[in-house]
Amino acid sequence: MRAARLLSIQMLLEARGPMTARALAEELEVSLRTLYRDVDQLSAAGVPIYAERGRCGGLRLLRGWKPGLGGLSAQEAELVLLGGLAGPAAELGLGERFTSARLKLLAAMPEGLRGQAQRLSSRLHLDPQSWYEEQEPAPFLTVVAAAVWEQRFLSMSYRSWTRSSRRVVAPLGLVLKGGRWYFVAAAQLSGAMDESSLRSYRVASVTSAELQGQSFERPAGFELARYWGEALRRLEQQLFRERGRVRASAAGLQRLRALGRPVALAVARAAVPALGERVELELPLERGDYAAEQLAQLAPEVEVLEPPELREAVVLRLRAALRPYRRAAVR
Repeated sequence: MRAARLLSIQMLLEARGPMTARALAEELEVSLRTLYRDVDQLSAAGVPIYAERGRCGGLRLLRGWKPGLGGLSAQEAELVLLGGLAGPAAELGLGERFTSARLKLLAAMPEGLRGQAQRLSSRLHLDPQSWYEEQEPAPFLTVVAAAVWEQRFLSMSYRSWTRSSRRVVAPLGLVLKGGRWYFVAAAQLSGAMDESSLRSYRVASVTSAELQGQSFERPAGFELARYWGEALRRLEQQLFRERGRVRASAAGLQRLRALGRPVALAVARAAVPALGERVELELPLERGDYAAEQLAQLAPEVEVLEPPELREAVVLRLRAALRPYRRAAVR
């Protein structure tokens, strides 16, 4: 929010010329104290803002000053070129624009800065795809992305874990997590935004999608990163409601980390076992058969101790897994 406000101050002074501090504060709906802090931060960043006294005075930009690339440091230029990922940009249908923008940025840089600017992107590669997984097909990703960019309603068929449905939504943002695309959308947008109407959807679960002609106004109070973080925390609280106690080897602790962030945090707090030994720890677990299925796959490196019903469920699964091999040995 503050970064957007700093940019707004600069753009207002460019467009309107000198403005009093009070007028700027009212335009941005902040206090005078907040405005002066923002002006100080802009000045420290190299934006030449100064106060002019007199009847027609106020805050203004230095005459003739225009923002440009010449003020970029080598380190800042490196980060700008790293800011977009070529792979995800291509998936969104933005590959050509990403390449074009990168070339234009490099061309606009001073000659001595280009090599340094490309250094970070040539030495650091970001791979968002998870280990041991194929790229998840998401045939309607570009349609969903277009709905987000253009602020247009999206009519879609969606297949959840329990059922298939047809709905019209207002997509507000895209998220790439662990190599999988998701989007956040509102079921309806009327008046003030109600976050209870927001839902997260997996793009790969969209079975058909069509842009609608009607557009919508993006809610002023919506922040994608904040909403996504809070939604993940709510989901974890809903899923990991049970507690269990296990005994695990060092290899078992490593494998437990893959069961989700709450489990990984519990493992991080556990003692590190000596070579050949095991440690006991308490874990947050999902409900029902799913926890038993997950933990049975980790045997013998992880042994369930409590609760007794979970331990028995794991034992039954292991016996069932062994049964076909016992029949084969008898033949």
